[in-house]
Amino acid sequence: MPPDYHTHTPLCKHAVGHPREYAARAAELGLPELGLSDHSPMREYFDDWRMAWEEFPAYLEMVEEARAAYPRLPIRLGLEVDYLQGGDAWVEELAKAADFDYLIGSVHYIAPGWDVDNPKYISRFTEGNVDEIWSIYFQLYEKAIRSRLFDFMGHPDLPKKFGFRATGDLRRFYEPVIQALVDTNTAYEINTAGLRKDVREMYPARQFLEMAHAAGVPLLINSDAHAPGEVGADFAQAVQLAREVGYTHSARFEKRRRTLAPLT
Repeated sequence: MPPDYHTHTPLCKHAVGHPREYAARAAELGLPELGLSDHSPMREYFDDWRMAWEEFPAYLEMVEEARAAYPRLPIRLGLEVDYLQGGDAWVEELAKAADFDYLIGSVHYIAPGWDVDNPKYISRFTEGNVDEIWSIYFQLYEKAIRSRLFDFMGHPDLPKKFGFRATGDLRRFYEPVIQALVDTNTAYEINTAGLRKDVREMYPARQFLEMAHAAGVPLLINSDAHAPGEVGADFAQAVQLAREVGYTHSARFEKRRRTLAPLT
């Protein structure tokens, strides 16, 4: 089984369970590593689904407590970092705030105050232009990759969360993003959380996986766990999908250096 690098903590205000409990579940499953990657803080209040900057030391302490409780399980330190245009300097500063093993790049906000995966704004899909939403999202996702701020990218086709897809051939969205991954030597994840959402499909779609594999882009498999019981969720299905499209290895990170291990 691959490691699970995309997990959260109660500090983000929409997850439950201490990192020790996530580690216990990873050990129970026999995962080779676990990564903690809660939503990155901002200097000042930004939204209600991330830790405050003042809570960041508590986050580091929780990770260390999990490491102490499970010394035989490598526990990596990460963050899921939102890409916001004009916010590069803060990400660069944040990257120096701890001895991180990796940073996950994610796009949630496609306009000020509009996080595209928030059910509060689902009417913008039902009453708006889904093609335009997808276009804005993928343009920002490409910019996030080309910023070179991140070690791998999270949930590549997040706008499908509620089951809304753009019309026509979706390769027009995938191709620029995959080219950016190639150009910057950046990995991406299969995120099994989509199976637990309205779309009932992993992120990204199989066609994206096929194109990324053909382009030689490395991948990881992650759960995006917000509860200990979600650690490693549906990994067998994700591994099978990855192998079906041709992947034989998945990425691992330590001190922001990437290696590859067999995908079994």
